[in-house]
Amino acid sequence: MTTINDLTNQENFFLLAGPCVIEGEEMALRIAEKITEITQRLHIPYAFKGSYRKANRSRIDSFTGIGDEKALKTLRKVSETFHIPTVTDIHETHEAALAAEYVDILQIPAFLCRQTDLLVAAARTGKIVNIKKGQFLSPDAMRFAARKVADSGNPNILLTERGTTFGYTDLVVDFRGIPLMRQLGYPVVMDATHSLQQPNQTNGVTGGQPALIETIAKAAIAVGTDGLFIETHPEPERAKSDGANMLPLDLLEGLLTRLIRIREAIR
Repeated sequence: MTTINDLTNQENFFLLAGPCVIEGEEMALRIAEKITEITQRLHIPYAFKGSYRKANRSRIDSFTGIGDEKALKTLRKVSETFHIPTVTDIHETHEAALAAEYVDILQIPAFLCRQTDLLVAAARTGKIVNIKKGQFLSPDAMRFAARKVADSGNPNILLTERGTTFGYTDLVVDFRGIPLMRQLGYPVVMDATHSLQQPNQTNGVTGGQPALIETIAKAAIAVGTDGLFIETHPEPERAKSDGANMLPLDLLEGLLTRLIRIREAIR
């Protein structure tokens, strides 16, 4: 079983990256192969990210997935093929045990980070639990979400910064949150893509500012983040979910290379 130490006992930052949602086995394997090759060469601990189902959609006709079992089996195949851990979101308590049969890290979406039963269910699987900070919470308030998991007997906790609500249709990143959450005693991840979302657009499709992904990632490394979360896709403009704020896959290696230089400089 993958533990926190498998990600964090390295000298480098770790990476959670992949498509927003599993669109199909071939694409998932293609993305995982590319990122695995890059991260192994750069000595970056890596976990493949892909949501097996999207529950938080603006419109009822938005793409939600290819089917739960099919998507979860795809995540397992990615893990077994490339010998890497995987991470996926869960939204309801019954999903925790189901997803835990297939993946190594259970991710709690930001809007659900206060849901006690969901946090407890994730904790009881024994898997790593990555809790995304709600857009409406202070960094210090994440101590209570983390405590729910820890008090349920699971110390394997990650906390993820993903921006704070700024008006009705924008987010802003307060980089003080990274060292403040690290003081709680858990590794902190910077979500460099969702933090650039522009939600609640009038057309029902979330917007974004992907040109600033590198800016957010560089600043996060500079202030000491332990890991990065980056959604990436070979063709973001054709992605079935969150394409407006995803990093083109062919830009990932250059970005990671530059981030390593910053990490080395601050060390």
